[in-house]
Amino acid sequence: MAKNPESPLEPFKRALANAARSLAESPDLEIVYSGEGPLLSGNRAVLPHPPRDLTPMDAARIRGLADQMALRISHHDAQIHAKTRPASALGAPAYDALEQVRIEAIGSNALGGVRENLKVVHEQAWLKRPFNPVDAQANPPMAEIVSLMARERLTGVELPPNAKLLVDMFRDEIEARAGQDLDKLIDKLDDQKAYARMARTILRDLSMGDDLSDAPDQADQDEEDGDEGEAESAEDGDEGDGEGQSPQQASMDDSEATHSESEDADSQMMQAEDDPNAEDSDEPPELGEGEQPARPDPKGDAKTPTYKVFTTANDEIVAAEELCDLEELTRLRAYLDQQLASLSSVVSRLANKLQRKLMAQQNRSWKFDLEEGLLDVARLTRVITDPTASLAFKEEEDTEFRDTVVTILIDNSGSMRGRPIMVAAVCADILARTLERCGVKTEILGFTTRAWKGGTSREDWLKAGKPAQPGRLNDLRHIIYKSADAPWRRAKRNLGLMMREGLLKENIDGEALMWAHQRLIGRTEARRILMVISDGAPVDDSTLSVNSGHYLERHLREVIAEIQDKSPVQLIAIGIGHDVTRYYRRAVTIVDVEQLAGAIVDQLAELFQEEPRKANRKTVGLLAPPPNTQGPQGGGARRSTFKEVRRAVA
Repeated sequence: MAKNPESPLEPFKRALANAARSLAESPDLEIVYSGEGPLLSGNRAVLPHPPRDLTPMDAARIRGLADQMALRISHHDAQIHAKTRPASALGAPAYDALEQVRIEAIGSNALGGVRENLKVVHEQAWLKRPFNPVDAQANPPMAEIVSLMARERLTGVELPPNAKLLVDMFRDEIEARAGQDLDKLIDKLDDQKAYARMARTILRDLSMGDDLSDAPDQADQDEEDGDEGEAESAEDGDEGDGEGQSPQQASMDDSEATHSESEDADSQMMQAEDDPNAEDSDEPPELGEGEQPARPDPKGDAKTPTYKVFTTANDEIVAAEELCDLEELTRLRAYLDQQLASLSSVVSRLANKLQRKLMAQQNRSWKFDLEEGLLDVARLTRVITDPTASLAFKEEEDTEFRDTVVTILIDNSGSMRGRPIMVAAVCADILARTLERCGVKTEILGFTTRAWKGGTSREDWLKAGKPAQPGRLNDLRHIIYKSADAPWRRAKRNLGLMMREGLLKENIDGEALMWAHQRLIGRTEARRILMVISDGAPVDDSTLSVNSGHYLERHLREVIAEIQDKSPVQLIAIGIGHDVTRYYRRAVTIVDVEQLAGAIVDQLAELFQEEPRKANRKTVGLLAPPPNTQGPQGGGARRSTFKEVRRAVA
């Protein structure tokens, strides 16, 4: 029997892995491909899956991401970085960004191929970031601007057009205050300690921190003492964030620092914490227009304020057919069917397997010897043998299985773009058709935001004077592709909307889960199942840029705990390239999107074999919507707002 031919992408993956190990000077470097990437964790580099139709630009971008990680392993000392990292909210991100520029400049200046790969990474990242001069002037992202000017000097590579427009707005001011010190960075490129001292001098020139006055002198003292691993309590007292630290503590501080690094969305990388007991965290969000995320509190979440929303006036719950006209929906559905023609047959076979399992649980049970009902023909012989005997009737008993509703909640974020959202759409489509045949009602929902980087909510926040800790700061868009009571044939066309360009933006999972849960709580079915399909943790740049780095993730955990502990709704989750088992008790993580169909079928089949969870009277009013404590409330959304829906549920 002939062996399966090797995928055309395998030679590219092998070559990329070998090149990365060579550049990192680490033969043990592990290279994996997943939807979770790009991510650097210890000696493990996670890269995004190369597309099947790999273009030269796609290949250069993935090589560039691999080069960034390899160079960081080879040329970055985490302890040195943590030891001299400023603690100020403005200075720390700029310091991190300047260190990343140093790392990339070493590789770019030494190897022309690396130089071109990194150039492509930055160009593609800036193509996705539209330049808004008004917003940039109001909230200048100084960390990015300084790092871009340093990149110009250290590599000589021309900045992407949008990045150049941003830098030119502030170039004269920065040149006047820190131009001479920026020129000195090139001489210290290969010495991380000396480069760090100069970086802090630049930050002091720009007044980006009030704890920088004696930092260079302190660093000199540390170098003279030859102390690279331990901090002396008397000497380091002035550093503010290095007092009495052991090497292990310094390493932990560096891990926290990397969570705040200002990197483009396609080149973000995360250093995993060295402490094995530390909580896992997801890659840091791209910073907003000028705001910097606060450093995580090492003592825990006790001081974190409860989840809140700046304004709900711009949120919307909308039916899929209201977001585009009938003709376009028809075209998008045809495109979806065309793209997934081969996958549909595979999913159909799995769906038939699920149907057989479900039908097997619908064995009829009857009540006999009743005075009315259906005539029991099996007992008609008694009438012949005993003419005085009365006719026997029977009645079918109700089965708990039929009294079930399933909600499929699909992440409509930008990271799902491409094949993941296609597979999710066709799986939901065939699953709804299958469950409908079995008498199980199915609802298909999606969640995203109306805009990138905050939308109207952010504009309202700016007009209100940018109050601190505003909470969620974006316009939610929750989409109903198919309601539970709508037949599949009427909603089939709606799923094509997921293919629409520009629909997929950012994801705020906690509130989406609350919304889907509230819809289920309002149903009359005895058994209610909520299935979440997602490829990552909640990410919204606007919200995370003005709140703590784990603000949305913490809220998601709280919502999940409420549902799992107190609600009659049975919750399951499927993560695409992302470990969701750390959030949900019943969950499965798939590495390849092609495994999604099988995972859905297996999870549902297993769940249907269990006894349904009994409803709890105490769950009335569960998961009340977060308070809207700040921001304007005027002006309703064009469609149903969250406020109206929640009032109806209440």
